[in-house]
Amino acid sequence: MAASSAAASEAPRAWQSVLEHVEAHLLDGTLAPGDRLPGERALSAELGVGRSSVREALRVLEVLGLIRTQSGSGPSAGAIIIATPGGGMSALMRLQVAARGFPVADIVRTRLILESSVAGDLAEADPHADLSAAERLLDAMDSPELTPSEFLALDAAFHLALAEASGNQVITATMAGLRSGIEGYALAGLSTITDWPATSARLRREHRGIVEAIRAADAPTARTRIHDHISGYYAETFIEPASIPTN
Repeated sequence: MAASSAAASEAPRAWQSVLEHVEAHLLDGTLAPGDRLPGERALSAELGVGRSSVREALRVLEVLGLIRTQSGSGPSAGAIIIATPGGGMSALMRLQVAARGFPVADIVRTRLILESSVAGDLAEADPHADLSAAERLLDAMDSPELTPSEFLALDAAFHLALAEASGNQVITATMAGLRSGIEGYALAGLSTITDWPATSARLRREHRGIVEAIRAADAPTARTRIHDHISGYYAETFIEPASIPTN
């Protein structure tokens, strides 16, 4: 009777209350990376939900990259909060991109907003941001042996490296989540390019120009160059120029 009563009182989405509980404690500082969550039994009793709901919530938190779980009964067992900035957000965005949940034009517009801001912030940074990772990718893109797909993979990595250099974890997570979509749509546009050597040479020049403007602390030029670089490629390949926002 007790078991059936507990099951009947369990709300269909009771696991959400566990997520909300963890979120509230993360926001108020009660929980922080490195802390362990109470065990299933303790959370179940504290929140008045079944242990199955606690387990479901923990699975969701683990998929989102917020916790790591380990079975057993020792001191390392249970769920621990882990520091993975943007891990969950990036994972969700990657799934949306994989499911074709984002229109191409929306990804382009988002890139224009975020990356123009990144380029400007990097140019205005004092002390100057570390661009070594981005520059190594540019050097790799100079190889004549690269296939178009390899080049575009490095291209997407370059834009992510700029976001990482900015130190803004939300922008970095967003760019990481969009990376596969950016690369995928860039590849889809290859069929419209009649002279790939010329296009890739232009893209390399544009990349170098962006970095040069950042290093010269010229924020307006850095913003303009990255905006024109992003909108220019998509306008050239498969998006009507009129659908790309201008400065």
